Parts: sequence; C-alpha cells; structure tokens
Amino acid sequence: MADRIEIGNLQVAKVLDDLVRNEIAPGTGVDPDHFWQALGDIVRDLAPRNRALLQKRDELQTQIDQWYLSGAGQRANAEERKAFLTEIGYLLPEGADFNVSTSNVDPEIAEIAGPQLVVPVDNARYALNAANARWGSL
Repeated sequence: MADRIEIGNLQVAKVLDDLVRNEIAPGTGVDPDHFWQALGDIVRDLAPRNRALLQKRDELQTQIDQWYLSGAGQRANAEERKAFLTEIGYLLPEGADFNVSTSNVDPEIAEIAGPQLVVPVDNARYALNAANARWGSL
C-alpha cells in the first residue's frame, strides 16, 4: 500500500502529493496546500450525497436482480421491462428540451457536428489520435 500523508481532512498518497507539488502546480498559480484544502472541502461536502447515491444504486440493483431471479425478466418483453424499470425509479420520464451552451471552445468543436471518440485519458497516444481524427473529419 502506498505511503499516505494527511493533508487537511484527506489522506493522500505521498507520491500523488509529490506529483501535484513538484510537477502539476508549478507555473499554474495554484498553491498545492490550497488545492488540497479545497479538494478536502469538496469531498466533505459531497460525501453524504455520494453515499446516498451509492445506497440508491444498490437498492435499484437489488430490485432488478430479484426481478430477473424471479423469472419475470426472462418472460418480459421490452414494454414490460420498461414498465418495471419505471416503477422502481430506474427510468424517469423524459424531461423538457434544453440547450447546452459552450464558451471558450473552438468553433470546430462547439458548432460543427463530427464523430466523437472516447479514449482513456491516461493514454496520451490514444488521446492525440482521437483529437487528430476529430480535426481531420471536419
């Protein structure tokens, strides 16, 4: 297990703190201590909501599992499945139309439709290839 240090109300892997302090933060104007404090505040504020959402996910999954194990899922058609999922709150009614706005994004990305590739963020080569493919499709 990685060595951990305590920063504010977080326990952070030492190697991650070193990365933030020595390679990510320099030149950005972001103070690493402020970053960790702000992240700790965010985690503290959102942790109860996250726990509640995870609990809801577990409850929904249990209901779905029981439905299939009871045999109802194997005999159901698409409409029956949809009705069941709506009944337990897994599917919600479609909401009103809405617009998504973009700012500070090149028009080639914000306004021109084109293929979108999903790539792992930790693989620079894949990300670069996806960006090149997107620009090349315009």
